[in-house]
Amino acid sequence: MDKTLNANPQTSVAASKPFDARLAAALVRPLATTWVTPNHLTTLRLIAGLSAVAAFAAGSYLWINVGAGLFVLSNFLDHTDGELARTSGKSSRFGHAYDLACDALIHVFLFIGIGYGLRHDSLGGWAVPMGALAGVAVSLIFSLRIDIESHLGKAATKQPEFGGFEVEDVFYLMPLVTLGNGLQTFLIAAVIGAPIYAAWVIWEYFRLSPHRDGPSS
Repeated sequence: MDKTLNANPQTSVAASKPFDARLAAALVRPLATTWVTPNHLTTLRLIAGLSAVAAFAAGSYLWINVGAGLFVLSNFLDHTDGELARTSGKSSRFGHAYDLACDALIHVFLFIGIGYGLRHDSLGGWAVPMGALAGVAVSLIFSLRIDIESHLGKAATKQPEFGGFEVEDVFYLMPLVTLGNGLQTFLIAAVIGAPIYAAWVIWEYFRLSPHRDGPSS
């Protein structure tokens, strides 16, 4: 995820970016000299994300597939605000905080929405609290990684990359999950995997804490 606080048009080599970040940078480049700001794109991302939540909560096959498409759009738009900030120099502390708040809100409510939509399936009443647990864990992961990055630079939170794709890009596969009626399996996997990964990120956060006052890149 790209955060506007660290935006700098002189940083980051384009060739080293994942494919979605490169595409986002190319798409927003014409906006650099217009009235459009990174916060506008963050708001657009928020609207797409919350619309995805509502669609997942509806629970029908049609709506969960609409939700998957909207979530993919929201996930992609998350790159555009940071890329526009780097290209145009329109970075701000408010934009950084706004971006973080949108990340947390969308991911927490996304999984709650998925759980709510699955409440009539075999998971029953457990689906909503399972979604809440997964959402809080994912939001915590993003928040801690961003805090580490803000103090130690992007290298400290570099994710494994495979052919131009990062681990978090697995969310782009959401339409395949919904088309294949795999949303319940996805939620079960998330409620197991996200807290485990969150525990590892917490350990990494405290392991790196003594170095957090050092210079950031």
